[in-house]
Amino acid sequence: MTEDPFEAIKATFFQECEELLADLEAGLLALENGEGDDETINAVFRAVHSVKGGAGAFGMEALVRFAHVFETLMDELRAGRKPCDDATIKTLLRASDVLNDHVAAARGAGAPVDEARSAGLVAELEALTHGDAAPAASAAAPEADEDEFGFKPVQFDPMDLAPAAAPATSGGGDWRIVFQPNAALYAKANDAGLLLRELSRLGEATVEIDASGVPMLDVLEPEEGCLSWTIRLPGAVDEAAIREVFEFVDGDCDLAILRDEAEAPPVEFVAAPVAAPAPDLDITALLAAAQAQVQAPAEPAAPAPEPAPVIAAPAAEAKAPPAAPETAANAPVAQAPVTIRVDLDRVDRLINLVGELVIQQAVLAQRVSETAMIRATGVGQGLEDLELLTREIQDSVMAIRAQPVKSVFQRMPRLVREVAQMTGKQVRLVTEGEATEVDKTVVERLAEPITHMLRNAIDHGLEKPDKRVAAGKSAEGQVRLAALHRSGRIVIEISDDGAGINRERVLGIAVEKGLVEPDTQLSDEQIDNLIFMPGFSTAETISDVSGRGVGMDVVKRSIQSLGGRISITSKPGEGSTFTMSLPLTLAVLDGMVVSSAEQTLVAPLAAIVESLTPRAEDIHLVGGHTPVIRFRDEFVPLVDVAATLGFGIGPEPASTGVALIVEAEGGAKAALLVDAIQGQRQVVIKSLETNYQAIDGVAAATILGDGRVALILDIDALVSNTRRSVRKPDLKLAS
Repeated sequence: MTEDPFEAIKATFFQECEELLADLEAGLLALENGEGDDETINAVFRAVHSVKGGAGAFGMEALVRFAHVFETLMDELRAGRKPCDDATIKTLLRASDVLNDHVAAARGAGAPVDEARSAGLVAELEALTHGDAAPAASAAAPEADEDEFGFKPVQFDPMDLAPAAAPATSGGGDWRIVFQPNAALYAKANDAGLLLRELSRLGEATVEIDASGVPMLDVLEPEEGCLSWTIRLPGAVDEAAIREVFEFVDGDCDLAILRDEAEAPPVEFVAAPVAAPAPDLDITALLAAAQAQVQAPAEPAAPAPEPAPVIAAPAAEAKAPPAAPETAANAPVAQAPVTIRVDLDRVDRLINLVGELVIQQAVLAQRVSETAMIRATGVGQGLEDLELLTREIQDSVMAIRAQPVKSVFQRMPRLVREVAQMTGKQVRLVTEGEATEVDKTVVERLAEPITHMLRNAIDHGLEKPDKRVAAGKSAEGQVRLAALHRSGRIVIEISDDGAGINRERVLGIAVEKGLVEPDTQLSDEQIDNLIFMPGFSTAETISDVSGRGVGMDVVKRSIQSLGGRISITSKPGEGSTFTMSLPLTLAVLDGMVVSSAEQTLVAPLAAIVESLTPRAEDIHLVGGHTPVIRFRDEFVPLVDVAATLGFGIGPEPASTGVALIVEAEGGAKAALLVDAIQGQRQVVIKSLETNYQAIDGVAAATILGDGRVALILDIDALVSNTRRSVRKPDLKLAS
C-alpha cells in the first residue's frame, strides 16, 4: 500500500510548524526580556505568516483565520505603527499558546480548541491592531470582504492578456517588479497568483502579463514556467516589504525590482493580441492566440517595438540604490545548508552496524597482535589506516544523531508561564547553552525530568512575591536552565534564587512519613537527597502542580536509566541548584582498558586526569583502615577497584599496582587502584541493566576484540561512595 502524497506533504507541514512555533515563542520571549530588535519582530511575523500560508494550502480555515489576525498585528508592529509594549507582548504570548492549540487540533494531536478563548484573543488582537476606531473603520471601509483564507480579492485576472491601465503616479518613482516563475517554483506547490495577491495588499497594484513565451500546445511542457508578470506599485511602498513577498520563492524565479525615474521614458510591455477576451474563451484558445503572436512575422513597414526585458533591466534603466542591487538570474546566490528527512530507524540501523564494525576492527587488531606481526609490515600499516578510518566513520555517524538541546528547552517557557499563573508567582526563565549537542536518544528523554524539576523549582523553590520583597529580593523570581559539556558528559543545571531547601522541615517530613528513623543522623547532602524518595512531598495541599509525592523520584529514575546521576546544592535564603550529569551518547565512548584481579575493565577516558605508580610513603590510612594517597599536595581517597566491586580476594598492596587519578562530576577526585593498563580503545556501550541487572559502580559493559565482555566503570558512583565514607577524616587530614 503506497503512502498518500498529500498526507506526506501535510505531515511535513506539521513538522515545520513545530519549528516555526518554537521560533515564534523564542522571539516573543526575547522581546519580553528586552533582548529583541526589529529583526526579532520580523522573524515572529515570518513564522506566523508561514504557518498561515501552509494552513491555507490545506484548507485549515480556523487556523488561517486566527493566524491572519495574529499576522495583522505583527505587521503593524514591524511597520512601527503600533508600539511593542509589555501589554502587547503578553497578549501575543497568550495568542501564541492559542495558535499552538489550533495547530494541534488541525493535526488531530490535541483537544478541540477552546472557541471562547480563541474568540477572546481575536478580539484583543484586533483591538490592539485597530484601536477604538476598529468598528467604525470596518463599517466605513468600502473594501471587499476577505475570502476564506483571509486574503482580499485582487482587482485583476491573472489570465487576462490585455494590458492594464497605466498607473497614476505623482512625479515618478513608482516600483516596477518583473517576475517570471521557474519550474522549481511550481514543483514546490507555490502559486504565482498568491504572490501577486500579496503584492496587491501592499498598495494599489497594476499588473501586466507577458505570454510571449507560451509555445504551441504540441511542444508545451506543462511543468515549465512560460508566463511572466510586470507589477507596478506606488513608490511609497517599502522595498523590504516587496522582497519579503518573494522570500519563500527566492531562487525559484527570475525577479527584478526596479524603481522608475521621473525623467525616464516609460517602459513598453508586450501584451498578448487578445485585447478583450470573450467570456467563453478557454485556455486552449488563449494559448493558441499567444502562440500565433509569437510565430507571427514582423512587417517591415511597421516594425513592432522590442519587448521589454523580463528578467533584468538594462544598466541605464536599473538605477537601484547600491545597498540593494537587483537579483539577476545569473547572480550568485548564497546556498543554505541542504537537509533531508530520514527515518530514525534507518539511522539506528546504521549506528548498530558501525558499532559492529568497531568491534570487528578491534577483533582484527587483537588477532594481528597475537601473531606478533610487526607494525612496520604492510598488514600492520593497513590496520592502522583501518583504525583511523573506523574512528572517522564512527564520529561521522554519531554526529548524525547529535541534536542541540534547543528542541527541549524551547518547550519550557510555556510550561513556566502556566505554572507561574497557577501558583500566583512572578517567574522569569533564563536559558543558556541551547546549542549544546547530545545524542538524539538522550535529548528525547530529557523533556520529562526537566519538566518535573522546573515545576518543582517554581512551586517549592521560589517564594511568593510579597515574601520575596520582604526578604529584600525582587518580586520576580528567576529560574535558570543551562546546558554545557563537561568531562565528556552533558550537564543540565536547573537553579532558582528562592529560599533554598529547609532541611529541618525536610527531615521532619521524612520522619513523619516513616522514610527514615527518628534517631538517624544525616548530613546535609543526605537530607537534600530525601526529596528523591518515592512518596516524599513538602506540599501542604494537593494541587494541579504538586503534592502527590511523585515527580522527583521519577526524575532520579529517568536520569539513572540514561546512565547519569543528579545532585543538589542549596543555600538557605539564596536558592538551590539541581545538576544532572548524563553521557553524551549511549553508543560509544573512549576508554582506558585496565586489568584488576585478572578481570578486564574499562575506565572512561574523559574522567581520567593522570596515572601514576603509588609510592609507599604517599599512602596513609584514615581511621586505621581507609587509605588515601597524596597527589599534588592534596589527599584523595584510594579505591581498590577489585575489592570494591567484590571480585578481589583481598586488598592488594597499593605500591604494586597503578593508580588512575579520576575526577567525578562535582570535581571530587579519587585514585582507582588497578593492576595494569592495557591501552586506550574506543568501545561500544552495551546496557548491563537491560541484559542483566544494575550493579553499583558499573555503568555498562562492552565487547573486547577477543570476544570477552568487559565492565565499564561508573566513575561518579565509585568516587561518591568512597568520599562519603571518608569525608570528615579526609577534610581534617587535608587541613
